[in-house]
Amino acid sequence: MSDQETESERWERNFADLLQELRVAQTGVQILFAFLLTMVFSARFGEVDTFEKVTYLVALLSAAAAAAMIIAPVAYHRMLFRRGQKAALVRSAHRMASGGLFFLFVAMVCAVLLVTDVVLSRPAAIVVSALTGAWFVLLWFVLPLARRGDPDDDT
Repeated sequence: MSDQETESERWERNFADLLQELRVAQTGVQILFAFLLTMVFSARFGEVDTFEKVTYLVALLSAAAAAAMIIAPVAYHRMLFRRGQKAALVRSAHRMASGGLFFLFVAMVCAVLLVTDVVLSRPAAIVVSALTGAWFVLLWFVLPLARRGDPDDDT
């Protein structure tokens, strides 16, 4: 925040930044959700076992939850537009975006598990999916948290 930025301007800037971030996440969610929605109509889907069906349902429902939570700040904004509640909107939108990213994480790891279960043995697919999940946790959680206390960070 600059010395000349008012609190209202800061909330506006924070909301604009958040919406830009959500645009990136929303595209990924929509592509993954579309992929999952079409999977059930493929010829191979009739041959899946219970493990794959459960994994598919978890992936599909997580992608739906991610889409709902990532799109929710826009609907929330429409309902609160010009009501003088920008700070509450930004705080709520932050929580919704964080929840959406969690569900996106679950959906992506499950999608990787579904695909790798077809081309690898199940134990290998589970290992690859666990490593994929660990990679996401590192990039989306561990590294940002480690950076929070960085004295070189002046933002």
